[in-house]
Amino acid sequence: MTNQNEPFGTLLGFAPGGVAIYSSDYTTTNKDDYPDDASFRSYIGHEYMGYKWQCVEFARRFLYLNYGVVFTDVGMAYEIFSLRILRHVVDESLLPLQAFANGCKRAPTSGALLIWQEGGIFKRTGHVAIITEVLADKVRIVEQNVTHHRLPAGQQWTRELALVCRNGEYHLQDTFDDTTILGWMIQTSDTTYSLTQPETAPEYRTIHSARLDDTGQFNGKWLNEADPLEHAYVLANGHTVNHDDPYQYFTISESAHQELIRATNELHLMYLHATDKVLKDDKLLRNFNVPEILWPRLRLSWQKRRYQMITGRLDFCMDERGLKVYEYNADSASCHTETGAILQKWAKQGGLTIGDDPGEDLLNALADSWKHSDAKSFVHIMQDNDNEENYHALFMQKALSQAGFESKILHGLDELHWDKHGRLVDGDNRQVECVWKTWAWETVLEQLRAESESQISAPPIRTGHPENHVRLIDVLLRPEINVFEPLWTVIPSNKAILPVLWSLFPNHRYLLESTFELNDHLIQQGYAIKPIAGRCGNNIELVSHNEQVLDKTSGRFARQENIYQQLWCLPKVANRHVQICTFTVGGHYGGACLRSDTSLVIKGESDMEPLRILADEDFVK
Repeated sequence: MTNQNEPFGTLLGFAPGGVAIYSSDYTTTNKDDYPDDASFRSYIGHEYMGYKWQCVEFARRFLYLNYGVVFTDVGMAYEIFSLRILRHVVDESLLPLQAFANGCKRAPTSGALLIWQEGGIFKRTGHVAIITEVLADKVRIVEQNVTHHRLPAGQQWTRELALVCRNGEYHLQDTFDDTTILGWMIQTSDTTYSLTQPETAPEYRTIHSARLDDTGQFNGKWLNEADPLEHAYVLANGHTVNHDDPYQYFTISESAHQELIRATNELHLMYLHATDKVLKDDKLLRNFNVPEILWPRLRLSWQKRRYQMITGRLDFCMDERGLKVYEYNADSASCHTETGAILQKWAKQGGLTIGDDPGEDLLNALADSWKHSDAKSFVHIMQDNDNEENYHALFMQKALSQAGFESKILHGLDELHWDKHGRLVDGDNRQVECVWKTWAWETVLEQLRAESESQISAPPIRTGHPENHVRLIDVLLRPEINVFEPLWTVIPSNKAILPVLWSLFPNHRYLLESTFELNDHLIQQGYAIKPIAGRCGNNIELVSHNEQVLDKTSGRFARQENIYQQLWCLPKVANRHVQICTFTVGGHYGGACLRSDTSLVIKGESDMEPLRILADEDFVK
């Protein structure tokens, strides 16, 4: 064995199961090999492992390769100790994960995760390792990002930690004298001696308002109209991010932000688990009003492309009462441009330097998600003729360019036609093979319902007839075209998923009771009526416990089936009702934003607001 540090990425040895251990000596990183953030992300197929070659990446890769399970993404290793589920990657089932404190009466076991608190040598991040052997007076562990030298030939562990049992309580002692071992985590449903999942203190879940000093920073044209993206935004919104006060912004605590990360990652898995249940059950699927002729393709999309979702948006209510999700916009979500570009410009123009921007990494995350997708090298970006969609499409084009893709934006469908072979081509006669769209799948379903009233054997997709104009259905349902977001995202985006989630995870801390039929419990508490495939806050009705209508919106979804969701009104801050939204990118948390309105319902025209994350001690001052 040598104590000489090896360069970054050098193979140091193997853990049980033949799992490779790599050097993470970042001082030796070659910038030519790792030119950007995306190059540091580790994947096995489409499954994200973590950042090369950190301790979290190794722990997730070990579980994936040896047991076929993974834990959700985390910002820091110590946050793993607050997780309570593992995902079985084969079938999206969720398995219980229990945490046991160092010094408890439950002995550590082989294969368990071992978690360290932040501090000492593990400053800011904490640490995670895998326990590989439990002996009478010690355990052997395997890890990355502690030592950077090669292991002796045949040795499948990195360190040995002393194990002491006193009065039936098991204590592990680290080899470092400035660290704290939180405990171990075991995949089991047995909660004996386990810790309950920690909760964020109410005072850290509030949302505060703040205001910049008005020195006229926003009196003129502060966005760069020479930039196509910013120009498109200005045409839609002017040089503003909200309508009332250009100097106002909102803040959340670091603890709240960490809770949003955990909730986003966990809820994404829960929605996928529920999607799998729906697609296996005709009775459940019928509640989603998807034409039956499309069911086989819907199920095939789930089977072949479940890891090909680029991005979605979860809408939350957060205040002292807790954190509750309203819905998941898993298909054609919006607000990315404001979060990932415009609000950064606002902060710079306003001179705001305190706190962190929760959207600063959104563009990089999107680019990375595209790099690890099955997209073709050329992507047609399809949008309607709409001002908001103009800048939304340009922002996604920027992410595609950063990921190394060529792309072209199509405004509407007029440019598309069939060539002499019946293939779909654009105005340059380039065949359409890969599409990212701003249109919701529900628009396609509406066309399909109108076309499929008669007895037909397959979706009525036109091909090649010169007199037939191209419809959306002819593009997005063509078998040879790879569409993002995939067809299966119509299920988690449909609010019929909410009663399914409630049945699978009753009384879950992040869920609101939701039903297909109004029950006495909801009547007593108050409820929201929501169309199953509604968008932009249309056709929602909020009813109080005394049957008073608190708010009601109109729209084009009045004829749809409804679901009923427990009433949980948005908090009011600075005379605005505020809603926190988080983005999933590649199935993981990618950023957050805040929207506001004077009414209780956030709609398409509701304001985007600047949002900053403050350290807990600064937040509660």
